[in-house]
Amino acid sequence: MKPAISIQNLVKNYDSVEAVKGISFDIKKGEFFGLLGPNGAGKTTTINAITGLVNISSGQVKVFGHDVIKDYRETRKRIGLSQQDLMSLDRFLSVEGILTYQAGYFGIRRYEAEKRAEELLEHFDLTSKKNVDIRKLSGGMKRRLSIAKALVHDPDILILDEPTAGLDVELRVDMWRDLRKFVKEGKTVLLTTHYIEEAERLCKRVGIIDHGRLIELDTTKNLVDKLSAQRITVVVSGTIRRLSTPLKKLGVSVKGNRMRIYIDGDYSKVGKALYEIEKMGLKIIEIRTAENRLENVFLRLTGHE
Repeated sequence: MKPAISIQNLVKNYDSVEAVKGISFDIKKGEFFGLLGPNGAGKTTTINAITGLVNISSGQVKVFGHDVIKDYRETRKRIGLSQQDLMSLDRFLSVEGILTYQAGYFGIRRYEAEKRAEELLEHFDLTSKKNVDIRKLSGGMKRRLSIAKALVHDPDILILDEPTAGLDVELRVDMWRDLRKFVKEGKTVLLTTHYIEEAERLCKRVGIIDHGRLIELDTTKNLVDKLSAQRITVVVSGTIRRLSTPLKKLGVSVKGNRMRIYIDGDYSKVGKALYEIEKMGLKIIEIRTAENRLENVFLRLTGHE
């Protein structure tokens, strides 16, 4: 079976800036895949390459075996895109008008477009707003409308760029339920998010991208297990100006009055680190432990601790 999305050696340059640097990965049909990375890592550029919104500098992207450049019409109709930037919603149309216009773009007849729009408005609790100017909608309503717009032509692939950004907890949980439902219906979902726990809850596999490079790709569980470590945080009195050489060798990191130690199964590290801290004349106020989760893995890999 052909993958839903196949990316091979994708490169995208903006003048002298290489935004995406030769990344390769496949997403299976019916998979819930997460693409994580810091701001500016290349996530949105990758999505834009898949959907044909940017020209690829080199490499190849295929959707169900069709090249996104040579077979643009075929690939674009298979994809529903909800962009991070809500300015992509036409501010001169009503809520219902946005959906029917988008359906028409994909060749759906007016009667069917109106029926589909009605179903989606009801599903996303926007029926009472169908004749409202979108400029009067809240941020959460605009976000739901953006996803409804992505679904109006019933695509096989749903690509969501930060879909729950700005939503409160209750709306985020509702959105998670909807996304799981789409996967159960056989759709493929590609999600970018800066909420790490969101990817951990929803995604079977995760790719981590940083500075335009794919630095990890695995199942969420394997990724956490592979880089499993227990993190020890030691809080001391006063600010730590400089680490001793032995502490550096133990891989201790410092922020303010906190030292972090990843023991990686070697519990002797803790005793050695505490001994060195005492030698520095620092008073230990508190010791905290935390098991590794996807967020800790992400921070370690991208160096954003």
